[in-house]
Amino acid sequence: MADRMVAVLSGGLSHEREVSIRSGRRLSAALRSVGLTVEEWDADASLLGRLGSNRPDAVVVALHGGEGENGSVQAILEMFGVPYVGTDSRACRRAWDKPTAKAELARAGLATPEWIVLPHATFRELGARPVLDAMVSTLGLPLMLKPDQGGSALGAQVVRDAAELPPAMVGCLAYGDTVLAEQFISGVEVAVSVVDGPEGPYALPAVEIVPESGVYDYTARYTAGLTDFHAPARLDAAAAKSVGELAVAAHRLLGLRDVSRTDAVVAEDGTVYFLEVNVSPGLTETSLLPMAVEAAGQSLGEIYAGLIERAVAR
Repeated sequence: MADRMVAVLSGGLSHEREVSIRSGRRLSAALRSVGLTVEEWDADASLLGRLGSNRPDAVVVALHGGEGENGSVQAILEMFGVPYVGTDSRACRRAWDKPTAKAELARAGLATPEWIVLPHATFRELGARPVLDAMVSTLGLPLMLKPDQGGSALGAQVVRDAAELPPAMVGCLAYGDTVLAEQFISGVEVAVSVVDGPEGPYALPAVEIVPESGVYDYTARYTAGLTDFHAPARLDAAAAKSVGELAVAAHRLLGLRDVSRTDAVVAEDGTVYFLEVNVSPGLTETSLLPMAVEAAGQSLGEIYAGLIERAVAR
């Protein structure tokens, strides 16, 4: 393993570029700590030339948003025949589209908040006010609004009063052309990371998320001190088991590979609701996967080194 040259791919041009760079730096340091030779590559116009002239033994995709999670970069790596850590391009695209992921898991019998998906054109062509009124009538309040694609909670907002809907919709549409509106489920918000091991995928301890503002938005995610985390989550044994099973089920049903993170909420009645899944979990100092790794008594570098070996062997 010490002879491996690994390229950690981060940066890119999505709204999450800076977060991705922070993830890439932390992962690179973790891999170097276990003896791997690591180069940090930006996902820019130089990538194809680098793959041709300085082919790594494996790539670890530490990109967030856009091409790093929608399958585009993965398709490039597949065309070049370069082993990489992460979900393959087709499953990435399936998971990247939140309504598609929700529909697949709902068909499998997993609980997820009721939802409606509407493109910007619908509001423009049919009139925003009657469409918004119908949305509230169908789903009730409060609502969670988020772009149908994307990560880091960019554009995501909780709407508790109908008067808040128009400006919230404008904010959401700033990050995409289609809005996913779903019932807001009150309860314990958790993130559960899943890692592929020799015996199959397994869940790391759930991380409980308690944002100071009450909403785990972009600022709460990446500003130290604005969110309290509990790893493992303060759940009873039955709930802890349920959230782990949900995350592993999502990983399997969506065809994910190597590592993923499922966001969920445990409602007051004990029901565990799937919210969304991330195929390239953050690795910054406020990210949830490293907290889960630490809570499990494992090492981030060792986990990813193992995933690199799995990728090379595929």
